Amino acid sequence: MARIGSNPARNKFSDYQPAGVTVAVLTFVPELKGYFAQRFDILKLTLSSLIANTSEPFDFIVFDNGSCEPVVDHLRDLNQNGILDYLMLSTQNLGKIGALKLLFNAAPSEVIAYSDDDILFYPGWLKAHLQIIETFPNVGMVSGLPVRNASDRASVTLNKYIGEGAPGLAVRRERRIPDDWEADWAVSTGRDPGEHIQATKDMQDLILELNGVEVLGSANHFQFVSPKAVLVKALSSEWGGQLMGQMVELDEDIDRQGFLRLSTLERYTRHIGNVISPQLVEDVRTLGLSVSSHRIKRRKKRHWILRIPGAGRVLWKLYDWIFRVFYGAD
Repeated sequence: MARIGSNPARNKFSDYQPAGVTVAVLTFVPELKGYFAQRFDILKLTLSSLIANTSEPFDFIVFDNGSCEPVVDHLRDLNQNGILDYLMLSTQNLGKIGALKLLFNAAPSEVIAYSDDDILFYPGWLKAHLQIIETFPNVGMVSGLPVRNASDRASVTLNKYIGEGAPGLAVRRERRIPDDWEADWAVSTGRDPGEHIQATKDMQDLILELNGVEVLGSANHFQFVSPKAVLVKALSSEWGGQLMGQMVELDEDIDRQGFLRLSTLERYTRHIGNVISPQLVEDVRTLGLSVSSHRIKRRKKRHWILRIPGAGRVLWKLYDWIFRVFYGAD
């Protein structure tokens, strides 16, 4: 059978331009019971809080690392409705680092805002992260949740920066992180909150200030904003089969590259873990969200005609008919 006409895309150009930031989320919910019993709801809460509390333009990509059918169906629905710009689906779990290699390389922007699938986002989170990257030199990772004892590792570059006495830089140690935040973090990561508070009661927080912007001298790898070039270079070229872990090595590789790892002093994100606690429910309500309702809306550039119910279906049929008229497919 002879070729039918020519491809309508020939000699055409896309007007797409990447946003300055790609928000990238990695998810893995293989079943809806046991450890993962609440993780589907937590994933939905992560995505809805992110959408509701991000005012800056961004491209949105999710990598699913082998989740069960209900989760994949939900993500497909979000993608088809224009909430997710890109959706990457894996038929099996590639391991966290393996998935991040694909995810980070696929991100179209020069800056990546990464998140695990169990993070609550507060208003202004992205703006606060970007302000730190724009203020401090050689920033490789910025997190939105300050954690008191996270500054004890991957800090060679930070200590060198402090030791060199950069112009305008003020450094001090003081108790700034509220114990309530520390307790929340301990619970979400499976620690006893009382024991954690007791173990860190004598610790001081390392605070840096430059041009009026204050930061904590540490970062967390479950949620961060980083230059794409830094992340791609930091990931090992070797393909390993480890399903979890190796994130501390990512922190260390960023540090070895000579980049700072910092956090906001305000809590702009919150780690949830695998349980939706009553206290978290109250926190969510203050954001105008609901744990039981996950209808996600995002502004999308669509022609006004497509907002008419059924218009898309009619227009596709019209398009198909016109194509056949022009290229003689009847």
